[in-house]
Amino acid sequence: MADFGHELWFGAFLTPDAAGHHRIVRQAVLADEIGLDVIGVQDHPYQPSFLDTWTLLATLAGRTERVRLFPDVVNLPLRPPAVLARAAASLDILSGGRVELGLGSGAFWDGIAAMGGPRRSPGEAVDALEEAVAVLRALWTPGERVRLDGRHYRLDGARPGPFPPHPIGLWIGAYKRRMLELTGRLGDGWVPSSGYAAPGELGAMSEILDAAAERAGRDPGEIRRVYNIDGRFSAAAREGFLDGPPAVWAEQLTELALRHGMSVFVLAVDDDRDLKVFAEEVAPAVREAVTRERGRPPEAGAEAPIRVAGGTPAGAVLDESTRPRLPKRDIAALTPQQQANGRRLVLIHDHLRRELTQIKDALEQVAAGRSDAAALRSMINELTMRQNYWTLGTFCASYCRLLTTHHTIEDEHMFPMLASAQESLAPVVARLEQEHEVIAGVLTELDAALVAMIEDPDRLDGVRDQVDLLSDVLLSHLSYEEEELVEPIARLNLDI
Repeated sequence: MADFGHELWFGAFLTPDAAGHHRIVRQAVLADEIGLDVIGVQDHPYQPSFLDTWTLLATLAGRTERVRLFPDVVNLPLRPPAVLARAAASLDILSGGRVELGLGSGAFWDGIAAMGGPRRSPGEAVDALEEAVAVLRALWTPGERVRLDGRHYRLDGARPGPFPPHPIGLWIGAYKRRMLELTGRLGDGWVPSSGYAAPGELGAMSEILDAAAERAGRDPGEIRRVYNIDGRFSAAAREGFLDGPPAVWAEQLTELALRHGMSVFVLAVDDDRDLKVFAEEVAPAVREAVTRERGRPPEAGAEAPIRVAGGTPAGAVLDESTRPRLPKRDIAALTPQQQANGRRLVLIHDHLRRELTQIKDALEQVAAGRSDAAALRSMINELTMRQNYWTLGTFCASYCRLLTTHHTIEDEHMFPMLASAQESLAPVVARLEQEHEVIAGVLTELDAALVAMIEDPDRLDGVRDQVDLLSDVLLSHLSYEEEELVEPIARLNLDI
């Protein structure tokens, strides 16, 4: 349990009351104007007094410009995932990449059954959600026709597409162990609500989620923590959660960000004044406090932050706020041949991602061999380990050469071509070239750690630190490059 360093987002949880539809649209526009980051809308299709969530989200997308939108969370039993995949991708395209997808396994089964939906047991609901995740991701991935044969959902030759212009996050509403474990294995985000998971309960839930992520070979820090909150602004502080002046709110939310890694706070709100106080007083205070704490030097005895060659902290490399970004255009408006040309970059990057996964697997196999050593076989085990170390070193060296070659091609061929074809891309290209230099430094440090490990097998942890750093920096860099360059490469018909 810790701060994972994510950018902090603040948002509004709007009740889709049909009678108050004018208020909902007004507040969404207000949230966009005053700098909030997210709008969440609950999804209860069996509730006759509510607007349909997807229709409302589409309307809000058309009335806003920058705020992210997501169903908080979608009622999966009444939303077939194959149709949901196309709906979410379509809205992401139409909104310029502003959609995330909250997923719920289902609740209020009488209401679901009354609408003709399935009545599932808790176990069946979890299994169905896991199948739905596979369906969603398959239909968002370019490739051949998809065939999935699940107990609850099937695809029998469905064609993938349309493809969202940014990676839509699957944020899963979870409270019980199995759902938390599923979120740790498969989710991009975790969405608890304070009404069902009080702040004091988040720690135990996070431990289950994080342990499941680690067993699946994932970094728990990859999972966004989205907290739906409810509270009351008042002049004097009272006991309890979010009951007092803005300063009290800021203090409590800062603690959640630093202790439990919560990085998205979505406030249930129906009052314009509360919305403004949250955006203009609470959010800036939390951001300032968290930034200040993140910038503190480590306490005596604490582990120092990992740095890349040249002494740059890894956090500076991954700082999203300093990356130039351009307005997004709709890649779906281009011809299939143009789209395929743009996505060649993604295919190249996917190969690098798979190779990186293999490095991690090889590293953990080395670690497992070391921990399995037995006294009677210590000499044999030492020889086996030495061979494994050399194998790992050769694999990493090959990968480093591959990655360096890829970046050299981009620097000398693709980037100048992009900047020449579209002048506005120059700041993005300059940033990507800078990040290539940083990654080159990480590779240099990884090579040094491998040499040290071969000389002293007890220094495996140094290699693990460098591989983890390479993973963080490289995956962030590849995602940024794809977000900014896939569409221009396609539109400009550039040969990469």
